[in-house]
Amino acid sequence: MAFTALDVKKLREMTNVGMMDCKAALAATDGDMDKAVDWLREKGLAKAAKKADRIAAEGVAYATVVNGIGVVIEVNSETDFAAKTDAFLDLVKNLATVVATENPADVEALKACKYPNSNLTVTEIMQEKVMSIGENMQIRRFDRFAENTSVAYVHAGGSHGVLVNLAVEGGIDATEVGKNVAMQIAAMKAEYWDKAQVPQADVDKEMAVQLSIMDNDPKMANKPAQVKEKIAQGKLAAFFKEKCLLQQEFVRSDLYKGDVEGYIADAAKKLGGKITFVNAIHYTKGEGIEKKVDDFAAEVAAQVAGAQK
Repeated sequence: MAFTALDVKKLREMTNVGMMDCKAALAATDGDMDKAVDWLREKGLAKAAKKADRIAAEGVAYATVVNGIGVVIEVNSETDFAAKTDAFLDLVKNLATVVATENPADVEALKACKYPNSNLTVTEIMQEKVMSIGENMQIRRFDRFAENTSVAYVHAGGSHGVLVNLAVEGGIDATEVGKNVAMQIAAMKAEYWDKAQVPQADVDKEMAVQLSIMDNDPKMANKPAQVKEKIAQGKLAAFFKEKCLLQQEFVRSDLYKGDVEGYIADAAKKLGGKITFVNAIHYTKGEGIEKKVDDFAAEVAAQVAGAQK
């Protein structure tokens, strides 16, 4: 029995399986739609597609350096338990390797890449992993640094993945410096890397807030404008110290007392070279993903109500 592109489209809508797999199913069953659905189920693909509807908000934020290329990637699963399995962690590490070596443009391009030591694509491997692990898994995002020196840091088993990019001079090893900066990023969650990156509109707004506070303070209201301006500038420095990585107080006070920028310069000097912070990427696992909260009591009530109709 022959089949058309519309048949392939219909089968895809019925099963939520990829076009190529639907085409293969129809070819294997001579275009019989019902048999094609069974064929996909037998292959495990239809079941995997059903799992793909479930929310994946756990997983791992992972960072690594592969042959000098820094990579940070987030891969999600439904449960933290699945994310801690060797199979899941191996998947994440191999995906990071693909990002480093193939430089895909986006997640869809990554899915089309060949999986390491396999003739299958990343998409095909992901489908197999969904079946073997038993949960929906999604590649959420990734990024990479190909230039300069990258240092990777993974916090608390994958709750945070941080990649720090440094310009290093003098042939020194900046690994420890990079990891200490990455730990600062994970712990303090700076909104900007440097005060120079803060939009002028935000700076003006903060200045206006500080001046307004003084105008409403009976002890400060009658102070000369120049005095208020100088005080507001001091408050602005505190604003930068809170919001900007390089101006933040370095958390490892046992190593250096001062801001992060000062720590980097001091550490580089002790090593006999120069280190300049260039950029960083910070992924927090599940950030922004709306998690489903199961209400067991409500679910039982709904089932009872349905049974009484």
